[in-house]
Amino acid sequence: MSDLHARMAARAGDFTAAVVARCAAEAPFYAALPRTTLRGEVARSVAAVHALLLRALRDGGATGPVRPGDLTRLVEWSARRAEERVPLEAVVAAYLIGAEVWWQTLTEVAEPGELGDAGGSLLACLHAALPAVVLAHGNAHRDAREQLHGEDGRVRRALLGALLAGQPYEELADLARVAVTGGHEVVALAYGGEPPGRLVQSSLDAFTGTPVLLDHVARIALLPAGADLPGLVARLETDVGQPVRAAAAPAPEPSAVPAAAQEAGRVLDLVLRLGRPPGCYRLDDVLLEHQLARPGDGLALLAAKLDPLEDHPYLLETLRVLVERGLNRRRTALELCVHRNTLDYRLQRVTALTGLDLAVPAQARLLQAALVARDLAGPEPPPRRPAP
Repeated sequence: MSDLHARMAARAGDFTAAVVARCAAEAPFYAALPRTTLRGEVARSVAAVHALLLRALRDGGATGPVRPGDLTRLVEWSARRAEERVPLEAVVAAYLIGAEVWWQTLTEVAEPGELGDAGGSLLACLHAALPAVVLAHGNAHRDAREQLHGEDGRVRRALLGALLAGQPYEELADLARVAVTGGHEVVALAYGGEPPGRLVQSSLDAFTGTPVLLDHVARIALLPAGADLPGLVARLETDVGQPVRAAAAPAPEPSAVPAAAQEAGRVLDLVLRLGRPPGCYRLDDVLLEHQLARPGDGLALLAAKLDPLEDHPYLLETLRVLVERGLNRRRTALELCVHRNTLDYRLQRVTALTGLDLAVPAQARLLQAALVARDLAGPEPPPRRPAP
């Protein structure tokens, strides 16, 4: 498929010119545009979609017909077109014209044996792209109405606020035209920085295929039950270009949303305090840490078990890596780039200073818990903004 990719890439300029010319001739909206707009913004959009089709042709479906980041960009392009008052029928017509020109070009440059896979790639791209484009266009029109009237936005925010507060929500759901019956996943989000709210919303909508209730301030999202949350977090990281940590809790019915939101918030706070890597977490993933974090003197006493190592940071690091590697000494030595004998000497020093022997299972568990307690007893992260 690489030879065909090269042949199609060589026709990029002809493809863009042909699509723009046909749009101007066949779609009334484009026919009314100035030539400078057609040759500028419209041609750039066509060229971007052409690049997407080329990548799908080159990859041969290895990463799916449309990569997650490409799909999010399509959503963003469509949202901008809607903000510019481009009718949805004109956008769809442009995509279909582009598909026809792409196929015509394929028949001119492809060998007979290449057309089947290339045609399948084209149809797969349309199947993935058009629903997302239509959804984004509708969302953007909704956002435009919110900017003009503000009512839809207020209703959706009020709906999510009512659900999070355990207040009556049925009338708000009807006004917002959002179905909230049944189960949900309440997800608390933390980013490496401050991603644009619209980009996060577009990514969530494109991944789930449905508008997602999202509070950009409290960073709480209400997702359908059964959603692929690890996949969603990985997709969101790609789209926003930042590490993402998420904590999820199930809400089997709307009345359970407040408790699920509190659980997700507690889990996320623990994940941040413990410095866990990006990803999606549930209470089961931090169950021990959650229990250790309960108020009381036990946490400080447990953390104090490691006070003798305070002046020996390399011993603390060695113990931490050993715990993270499941007490596997070979993997720990490789991670620390030290000889196995050096590792054994360090662990003997840990035992001598703390009085706790890693060779004794009960004492090894106590050392693991002491590490967690030490992390929890450290400085807390900045407080998360509370949900309404």
